[in-house]
Amino acid sequence: RDIAQKGAVLDGRDIGTVILPNATVKLFVTASATERAKRRTKQLQEAGKQAIYERVLQDILERDARDSTRDAAPLKPAKDAYVIDSSALSQDEVLQQSLAFIQAATTKKGS
Repeated sequence: RDIAQKGAVLDGRDIGTVILPNATVKLFVTASATERAKRRTKQLQEAGKQAIYERVLQDILERDARDSTRDAAPLKPAKDAYVIDSSALSQDEVLQQSLAFIQAATTKKGS
């Protein structure tokens, strides 16, 4: 928290809800389970590892269920987070949306 006070970009599954609930800008980037499974399968295969899409998808669905229903810091967007669904977006499009949200939030705060 002390480091973030000096200005930082942090990534984590509960940064905006538990670690830094008063952050100036919160982004929650998500994608459908099927899209995340496609991406992860491709990433693993490109790394030379064996990956079967159906198994990767099952693992993602199980993790999502565990993470979203756990008692301590369940995975969910903060109430004031900008949610970006990256399912059909390129990395550059996600970056552009993120920068637009950051610009809007910091401009609004400075008003």
